[in-house]
Amino acid sequence: MSTEATTTATGINLTSGAAEKVAALLAQEGRDDLSLRVAVQPGGCSGLRYQLYFDDRALDGDTVVEFGSVKVVTDKMSTPYLMGATIDFVDTISKQGFTIDNPNAQGSCACGDSFN
Repeated sequence: MSTEATTTATGINLTSGAAEKVAALLAQEGRDDLSLRVAVQPGGCSGLRYQLYFDDRALDGDTVVEFGSVKVVTDKMSTPYLMGATIDFVDTISKQGFTIDNPNAQGSCACGDSFN
């Protein structure tokens, strides 16, 4: 899988590998009305944590970016924290899942699940 990122006007990026994984998960769900919502919420050891989940809602102020058939949605409060962030999907022996490389994060916790 390629990890080449597609840059958007809003600054959030989704690698082709991550887009393929999201598209495969949506196909398993059998729904074409879901988007991948990426949010930043208070919590975690470093102060802020990421949330990634499928959502069929459209909230006021949402930013929607399309990567092929995949729609990535961020709410108006989370968008500034995610400018320039790259979402990838890792599938190795030691780790499987989505990762977020965020240039806005000044520090992160040891487990890598939260940032400040």
